[in-house]
Amino acid sequence: MIRLIADLHTHTLASGHAYGTIRENAQAAAERGLRILGVTEHAPGIPGTCDPIYFNNLRAVPRELFGVRVLHGSEINVLEGGNLSLPERNIQHLDYCAAGIHIQCYRDEGAAGNTKNVIGCMGKSRKLRFITHPDDSRTPLDYEELCKGARDNHVALEVNNSSLVEPVFRLNSRENYAKMLECCEKYRVPVIVDSDAHDPSAVGRVDLALAMLEAYGFDESLVLNTDEKKLLNFLLVD
Repeated sequence: MIRLIADLHTHTLASGHAYGTIRENAQAAAERGLRILGVTEHAPGIPGTCDPIYFNNLRAVPRELFGVRVLHGSEINVLEGGNLSLPERNIQHLDYCAAGIHIQCYRDEGAAGNTKNVIGCMGKSRKLRFITHPDDSRTPLDYEELCKGARDNHVALEVNNSSLVEPVFRLNSRENYAKMLECCEKYRVPVIVDSDAHDPSAVGRVDLALAMLEAYGFDESLVLNTDEKKLLNFLLVD
């Protein structure tokens, strides 16, 4: 049975459409036995999210809350041309960042174009450590090429629990994950399993994602957030 020690993709009120605070999320993480909480507010491009100055002042947040280590991140938008929606001058204040396609600020370019854009983002910052919810057929991806790009750029791919919650708001996620996981094993690309929580009640809730991995028989050694040292080494965090 896969057991996780971290949830690296969570949101708070600062993202504009989430409903808890950092402290409430940390308390929920502690109650669920997690040792690490990653707070990843949406970067500019998502309506209602915080101004970039928010990321510059995260040093004001305690590094440990309720016995849980707090890591500062951001979920940055993949843009056309393989660009990121948060400048490097703001990214430098973070422990890590993730990037994902969001239809609120992205125009579908088909599987080949979307994959090229996602891979292009991977090389934009050394702090970009994983790609969020690469699972939505509204913006399809070529999983063979995506995994090759992730391997070559030492970037992980996310298995996102919120994509599997009924009613689903991403298209064909389960089927797309089956393709992605097969390619991850083929190319030895690591994955991170996250909640994508937008309320404290969802922090650390990844039952659907773990059940899918176990049903697939996925190689547990490729799941990064089962071991604190393995995870922090991959994130390049001390």
